[in-house]
Order: sequence, then structure tokens, then C-alpha cells
Amino acid sequence: MSKVFIVGLPRTGTTSVCVACLSLGYKTAHTAYTRNTFREAQVIADTPIFNDYKQLSVLYPDAKYIYLDRELSLWLPSIAQLLTRMSSNLFSEKGGFNDTIKRCYLETFSGLTADNTDDYAFLTQCYEAHKHTALDFFKAQRLSHLVLNLTKPDAMQQLAAFLGVNSGAKMPFLNKKGKVTAWNAIRDPLKIASTRQGKVDKDELLLVNV
Repeated sequence: MSKVFIVGLPRTGTTSVCVACLSLGYKTAHTAYTRNTFREAQVIADTPIFNDYKQLSVLYPDAKYIYLDRELSLWLPSIAQLLTRMSSNLFSEKGGFNDTIKRCYLETFSGLTADNTDDYAFLTQCYEAHKHTALDFFKAQRLSHLVLNLTKPDAMQQLAAFLGVNSGAKMPFLNKKGKVTAWNAIRDPLKIASTRQGKVDKDELLLVNV
């Protein structure tokens, strides 16, 4: 089958939609930091997808894209909390997050500093720029895509229809109240690891020969 890339920004429901895709029978990875993850998973979300979707469209010309949309009134406090918590590791010159995480966040949230992680005006600008750039790209390239808001009552049905499967289930909701670890607790044979037991491929090689 074609790859499915979930292009929503962090805190738009990437974990929830990944769990939904597992329930629909898809091999799914929430984040991908090895070439093997890209080879094995049918559905991939979050980092580096939200930043690298244009490059991925060249590597996977038949891929489908799901853009997760969320009301700014809900997204802003959630992303501000996340970025503030990530700040020391994002801006660390000695260690911290892996290079892929740093690159993707600092490119997508261009202009981010340790002092503006909770600046709603700045974050709104980042959100709107990402949304418009992604959707304009999908339309210009005539790529198969779905704009999905997980708070809509028919979100699961929209997802299933887009993927060409049937489902009478409801969309799961995970990582509420700022938590970001729900995916770690998921045990499913279709769940694809994002790393090799904690190890990652070099960022410059991540999308080579996938």
C-alpha cells in the first residue's frame, strides 16, 4: 500500500490518530528516526514528517497525507507547554535531543528561542504558516490529502473513508492535559519502533535509500 504521512504539528492529535491507524490494521510509527522505520511503517506521524513532507513526496510519490487541524485556542497552551518543557534540550549544544528533532522543530518554528516558547502571537504565526504552506503544496502537487480535526464527531469515519476501510469505532483521545507519553504505553504488534533500541540514524542519512 501507499505510505500515509500525518503532517499535523505536535499537539494536534498525532498520538490519537496513530492509535486509530493501529486499530484499522496499519503498521504505524509515531515519529521516525531510522531508515528502517520508514521502510517498515505504513503510517508515520510527527517528527520528521511535519517538517520533511516535501522531501518525502519525492521519495514516495504515491503517498497520502493527513493534515491534522486543531483550534488555536486548544493548541496554543498545549504547544507552549511542550516547547517550554523541551527548551533546554532543543537549544543544548552538548547533547539534548537528537539532530533530527532539533532540525525539524527549529525549522518549522523558525525564530524559536528559549524566551518565546510561550509567545502565543509567535506560535500562531508558526501554525498558520505551516498550515498554509502544507495545504498549498498538497494542492499544487495534486497529492491525495485529508484535513482532519479530531474533535469532529465523524473524525474516525473521515479517516477510515480516506484510507479506504470501514470502521464503526470512535476516535481515541490520548495525551490529554499536556501528557506526551501515551504512545510509549501502547502494546500492539503493528506498532513500529521509531529507533533501534534508542539509537537513531544520522539526520543527514535518515532519508537516504529508504
